[in-house]
Formats: sequence, structure tokens, C-alpha cells
Amino acid sequence: MRYKQFGGTGLSLSEISVGTWALGGKDMGPVDEKDAIEAIHAMIDNGVNLIDTAPTYGKGASEEIVGTALKGRRDQVALLTKCGIRWDEGPKDFNKGAVRDSSRASILRQIDDSLRRLQTDYVDFYLIHWPDGNTPLEETADVLKELKKAGKIRFTGVSNFEPEQLEALHRLGVLDVVQYPYSMVNRSREALLKQYHDRGVATMGYGSLGAGILTGTIRQLPHFDPHDARLGFYDFFVEPKFSQVMKLLATLDAIAQKRNVPVAQAAINWTTQCGIVDTSLTGVRNAKEAVENTAAMSWSLDAEEIAQINAAIHTYLD
Repeated sequence: MRYKQFGGTGLSLSEISVGTWALGGKDMGPVDEKDAIEAIHAMIDNGVNLIDTAPTYGKGASEEIVGTALKGRRDQVALLTKCGIRWDEGPKDFNKGAVRDSSRASILRQIDDSLRRLQTDYVDFYLIHWPDGNTPLEETADVLKELKKAGKIRFTGVSNFEPEQLEALHRLGVLDVVQYPYSMVNRSREALLKQYHDRGVATMGYGSLGAGILTGTIRQLPHFDPHDARLGFYDFFVEPKFSQVMKLLATLDAIAQKRNVPVAQAAINWTTQCGIVDTSLTGVRNAKEAVENTAAMSWSLDAEEIAQINAAIHTYLD
């Protein structure tokens, strides 16, 4: 495993981390809890020491799985969860019943609910998942500082915020971590990641395998359930981008064949070697995927291979 200093936190964390969105179940296809727990264990056994989850993933289901998986192993990992979204009574679908709420009262409830599901008395990182336009940033920053003083969280940050909001939270002193989508099929937040990485803020990239499209296992246009979150969140599971990504995969295929490794390992290495991301989230559903993903950290792309991939990205996706 390879490790990097995680911004200004003083922690040395693995260059890949466990992403658990898919483990929430319904929003991204079915999940087997036994397989999911074995996947988390395999990631830890192979040196991964950061797990990312959120109450939004399956309306708490992902946090519950992580909590079960970490029984007796909590001290082996840094644990990250999120706040800022609650549910009205109703379905689990992200866009049905989900309410953005980063008010003090709501976050105080959210952290206790998360700690209960995670079966722990603190989390290392607590990120505001999405911005809430109805709550002043100062109110949210104050409650995060309150939770730090109470020992329930160690570091704070955000995911999916806009530049002006980031700057305000940086001034308010609660921006230890920023998290955005980052992969060769989604570089929309590349400039922001670089900016805050250069300022000493810890950076995380999620979707490093493009919700599976960069694993090489999806070669035909998929027909997901209309409510599948992948269709609403990603633009490459529909044409024309799907076919463009398939052309990019041909370049990854050639590198993977030469290296005698799975395609996913080339994609993971490109993201971790980009120089602006401290750790890349990799989603896993079973132990086999976990072992394959962590094995990517046993080798690195060389300069020629990176140039080949970048040229293909420019040709097909820019």
C-alpha cells in the first residue's frame, strides 16, 4: 500500500480508500451484506486505512454495514461520514424525501444517528455532503466546531460545494478536507482540487472507477432501473459519452494487457498519480474486487503510459 500525508491533519492515509455508496443497496443496485463486510475487511487487510460512508447511502444502510464490519477493528482505520441531508418519511430514493439541512439542530441529531449506526463514539472526518441554501454557513461552521469540542468528530470538510462557499468555510476554519468526483471520465472539479491541495487542505476524489465504467466490466450500454442513482449522477451511461468512454477503455486495455493486470488498476493508478488527490475512493462489493483494487498500489504507471492515457482523454472526452 502507498500512503500520503492527508493535508494538514497530520495523518498518513492510504492513497486509496473504501467508498461505500454502492453498499447502501437500492440506489446503485443490490448488495449482499456478507460480501460487503468481507470486502471492507479485505481492504483493511491489504493496508487501506480510510473508510468513507454517509447516511444518504441507502438511508443509513451503508453506515450500518460499516459499523458491523468495524467491530473489533475500529482502531485500524480513519472513519469518515457526512451530514447535511435528512429524510422526510418516504422512500429511500435520494431525490424522494431527501432534504438538505445543515442547521445546528439537524446536525446535532444527524451525528448521533450516524454514531449509533456506525457503533462508535466518534468519527475522524465529518463532511457536509451537499450545500444547504437555507442555513447560514456560519451556523453550520459553529456546530461543527461544537462537535469537535465534544470529541464526536476530529476534522471537518465538505463535498460538492461551490468555490465561493469553499472560500467562506476556509475563512471560518472548518475546511480540513474537500471531496469531489475525480476520474479520467469526470475532471469537472480538477481546478478546485488543485487549488485547495496547493493550500494544504486534504483532498479526496470519489468515483475513481466511474461507478464501474472504468473497471472494464461494462462493455455494452447498460439498462439500469430508471431510479438507479448512476443515471442521475453520471453522464457516461448514456450516449454519446458511453461510446466515447469505450474508446478510452481501448487505451486502458492495452496498458492492462502489457502489465498483466485488470483494467481497473490502470484507472486507479492514473487517479492516485495525478498529484492533486491525497486519496481516491474505490467502491467494492466483494473481497475479490477489494484484493484487485488494492493490488493496484503495488505498481505505478510510467510517464509514457500516463501520456497515452492523457492523449486518449483529450481525444475522446475533452
